[in-house]
Amino acid sequence: MGTFIQIRSEKFRPLPGEDDEIVNEGMYGKALATHLQTELQKRHHDAAFICCEDWGWWVELKDAPFQFGVCIYCDPTQTIPTEYVCTDGAPAGGRVWSWRKFAFVDTAPWTQRLNDDLISIFQQDTDVELIATHDEFPY
Repeated sequence: MGTFIQIRSEKFRPLPGEDDEIVNEGMYGKALATHLQTELQKRHHDAAFICCEDWGWWVELKDAPFQFGVCIYCDPTQTIPTEYVCTDGAPAGGRVWSWRKFAFVDTAPWTQRLNDDLISIFQQDTDVELIATHDEFPY
C-alpha cells in the first residue's frame, strides 16, 4: 500500500441495506466505492467490480499484472461516516512476482497512476474535501 488519501464528504453516506453487506460493524463505504468505480472507468481503468471486505470496501482493478485495486476505509469512530481513506491495494514492497511473466513486476507505474487519478477525482468534485495525504494509515 502506498499513499493514504483522506477525504470528507456528506455525499457518501451509508446506503440502504449496506448494514447487511458489511463484515465489521461501521465499515461503510459502498457509495464511495460505486462512485470511484464509475470515475475510474471514465479514466480508462478496468474497474471490474466492488465488494465489501473485512475492514472496508474494495474496487477491483483488472488493468495490472497483479491483484490490484482501491481500498476504502471509513473512520470507525463516526456514527454517520463522512470521512474516508483510500489507498491502492498493491502488495507492499513496490514489486510483486508474476508467474505469467516469470519475473518481478514493478508496481509503481500502476500505483502512481491510481494515486494521481484518485486525487484528481477528489479535487474536481466540489462536494468532496481532500483533507490530506498520509504515508501511514491515519485512523
